[in-house]
Amino acid sequence: MITESTVDGVPVLLAHQPGPVTAGLLFRVGRADETLATSGITRLVRHLALDRLGPGGPGGPGDGDGSAPAATFTRFQVTGTPAEVAAHLSGVCAALRELPVERLETLKEILRTAPADRSPDHAGRSAQWRYGSRSYGLTGYAEAGLPHLTAEQVRDWARTRFTSGNAVLWITAGAVPEGLDLTLPSGDRYPAPGATSALPALPARFPGEDGSVTLTSVLPRSTAASLFTEVFGRELLRALHRDTGYAYAATAQYLPRDAVSATVVAHAEGLPEHQDAMAGAFVDVLAKLRSGRVDPSDLEAVRASALARLDTPGLAAARLPGRAADLLLDRPHRTVAEERAEIGAVTAGTLHEVAHALWEGSLLRAPRGSADGSGLAAAPTGSAETVSGRAYPALDDPGTVLTVAAEGVGLAGPAGLITVRYAECSLVQAYPDGARHLVGHDGFTLTVEPTRFGITAAELTPLDTGVPPSVLVAMPPRSPARIPRTTPPAPVPVPAAPAAPWFTVLLWVLGLPGIIIGVSVLLLGIVMGDEHSRIAPDNAWFLFKWLLAAGASLIPWAVCLRLRTSGRK
Repeated sequence: MITESTVDGVPVLLAHQPGPVTAGLLFRVGRADETLATSGITRLVRHLALDRLGPGGPGGPGDGDGSAPAATFTRFQVTGTPAEVAAHLSGVCAALRELPVERLETLKEILRTAPADRSPDHAGRSAQWRYGSRSYGLTGYAEAGLPHLTAEQVRDWARTRFTSGNAVLWITAGAVPEGLDLTLPSGDRYPAPGATSALPALPARFPGEDGSVTLTSVLPRSTAASLFTEVFGRELLRALHRDTGYAYAATAQYLPRDAVSATVVAHAEGLPEHQDAMAGAFVDVLAKLRSGRVDPSDLEAVRASALARLDTPGLAAARLPGRAADLLLDRPHRTVAEERAEIGAVTAGTLHEVAHALWEGSLLRAPRGSADGSGLAAAPTGSAETVSGRAYPALDDPGTVLTVAAEGVGLAGPAGLITVRYAECSLVQAYPDGARHLVGHDGFTLTVEPTRFGITAAELTPLDTGVPPSVLVAMPPRSPARIPRTTPPAPVPVPAAPAAPWFTVLLWVLGLPGIIIGVSVLLLGIVMGDEHSRIAPDNAWFLFKWLLAAGASLIPWAVCLRLRTSGRK
């Protein structure tokens, strides 16, 4: 049984469980509340609060509770004796009241190399394409704002988001531990962020190059959707792993997103030689469920499993985290009896309806070309329109043109068109050498390289003044090796034209006399030389005239030969 209490204005949920006490202080703030320019600020606040407690205590950075903030929640969790739990959570709240920023720069460097800043997983990559560079799409991005956050920014984030009105505490105990102090700044509860969209139409697909297949879809939160996800996972495992061996892993997860929506993430991984067949079989599984062919044994198996979970010992304590999350989202609480009734009411027809809804909102990531003809529209890989302004052809590629206008920047080239409008820009990283890296709300990115386009800082003024100041981030100097050094394209050599037959004849007609005269002069010089192999003075003028004649006869031949080798006639 779960009971409710309040400590220092923070709602507290209690359910007794034998053994050590576990408590979780949950705040309704996460990655989806940030912007790309401030991404990482929630995780930084969390670690600054924990850093003061040191690595040795329960729940500190050294005990394994290093979980990064999720899209909508941030958690401080601790396990220990009641006194240890009270001391730890009291220390967390004290740090949040007056955030210690003495080690801000050190923590920033540590977090830049921590696991939460690695490349996004398969669900994160799909989130980028579905939501763009805002709201829930931020879970697919690196924390680009982390290195540039100031002490005032993180203090303000703690004052406004880590408040008593935006928190819930759950404890696996029948009573609040003595000495617990949850004093926090006062503030209102923040609703979950509204979802953004970067796709013109659904269902859609986009290419992935790692050989895996991922399908995501957003459904209304319901028991039927949860059970369908389990049936979907069983079908994928059977079709892709057991029956064909295409995949060595196949799963499906149901993940609540906010009070009314949940994300279904289905994923399969296999060997490269099986990727096309795996993608086809993946789509076929969903087509089977959409046609209403649900295996009755699968439905009964997942129903029995869901009902069994409601009969496990310690159910009340196990339900505490979910109950706390629902409370923060203002989602109505359901009793165990209500959940049982909902599970029992799910039929094959109900799952058929969920399958159709899942398909309508689906986004498939599959190896390039493997999902063509599946009925999924190709997600756009470029912008539909550009801006009108001054054009700057690339010095290293005249086919690529940068356009800087009063309302945005466009980049057109062989790979397509990318346009980022200033009013729809999530991030501008400004480098001292003049380079600008822009990320649009739709997730499309482009980079302005002054050395590549021959553009000056003054000509970038429309960009720097046009974007919102909150998205402009000053970057440190780049190493010279990262700055492009371009040269104009080298001229293409013109191949020599083959000589015509008549040209060859003319060459020999003009050149042969010169060769004959030259040889004659050489022989004559030998014959006319005296006994010391020197030419007699009387014959010097004669030899000089012959040499002039030989040289003159070779001139036309040399000119013709030069014309031939240069490729001109």
